[in-house]
Amino acid sequence: MQKVRKIPQRQCVGCRTMRDKRDLIRVVRSPEGTLSLDLKGKKPGRGAYVCPDMACLKKARKSRALERVFEMAIPPEVYDQLEQEMAHG
Repeated sequence: MQKVRKIPQRQCVGCRTMRDKRDLIRVVRSPEGTLSLDLKGKKPGRGAYVCPDMACLKKARKSRALERVFEMAIPPEVYDQLEQEMAHG
């Protein structure tokens, strides 16, 4: 009998839907306090998940969801950088 592995679920901070962890992009705050996209899901630090969709990132930006998750102010340049990373992803 084959063992079925359970795929972890995470919630997108933009659209608030639960999806498979591997279908989402992780935004991570490193121990030094810098934000970046973690496409492999292996970087150390506090993570939040967003759908690989520009609309979800824009929604998260508008609702200040990442500010709440990371408990810090996020400058607009950081969002612009995340959008660029996602576009080229």
